[in-house]
Amino acid sequence: MIQTSVYSKIMTIIKSAAAAAVLPVLFIYIMIAKPDYRIMNGLAHIVLPVANAVGDVITWPVRVVGDMFDNLHELSTLRAENEELRVRLDEAMATRTQCEISIAENKKMANEIGIVAQIPHKAIIADVIHDYRALHHNIFIINRGTNDGIAPGMVVVSTSNQFAGMVIDAGAGFARVRAVTDSDTNIAVRIAGYEVYGFLSGNGSATPTIGFFSDPQFRAAADLSLITSNISGVLPAGIYVGKMKNQTDVDVLQPGTLSRVIVLQFDTETEYK
Repeated sequence: MIQTSVYSKIMTIIKSAAAAAVLPVLFIYIMIAKPDYRIMNGLAHIVLPVANAVGDVITWPVRVVGDMFDNLHELSTLRAENEELRVRLDEAMATRTQCEISIAENKKMANEIGIVAQIPHKAIIADVIHDYRALHHNIFIINRGTNDGIAPGMVVVSTSNQFAGMVIDAGAGFARVRAVTDSDTNIAVRIAGYEVYGFLSGNGSATPTIGFFSDPQFRAAADLSLITSNISGVLPAGIYVGKMKNQTDVDVLQPGTLSRVIVLQFDTETEYK
């Protein structure tokens, strides 16, 4: 029963298609053999829509294939443009990165040049090439030595003008610096803004301690700034050392954060500004 129904529908479609195909032929025959314009006008309203519909059905695969080729061509063009844009974007990002690196280096160099210009002593810029820590000692090595004018006893500061340590010995192309956190560090300091003096002592930890002796009544507090004092004849006065964390501990520069430093040649009677 189902097969008969399907067969009937197929035959109906075939007959309709055949009738639609015959109509244009009949219309042409009437035009040539019996040119009756009344009949032709009547058939025109039927034949032309049917012919257009048949033409659309016949040409549909061709149009679909043509549209597919157009879409494929457009897709290929878009892919090529995307690849070109991606290459240009990568080049632009690389250029931007290089520009950012150059700007950062220029700012760093300008900052260092400005610092050196303000230092009232002869200064030597050096890079930190090794950081050595063992037990309570903290020493770092710089890539400047006696060939560059480095000598034991010289003061080392960061590029932000903070006390970093002192040179303890030097070779031809390198020097060893005792960091402010080293247990052998013991420097004279003063509370900035007060005539209160003391000694900062390293203990191998990140926070050296300080003891005040010039004013027994003075009580240290957090956030007070410490600067070097020349009362011991070892350091110039006025180098920023760090801030008090509490009554005894001091927040100082950590050697592990250093990549470039400035070595000072100084007169201990001169104040560092």
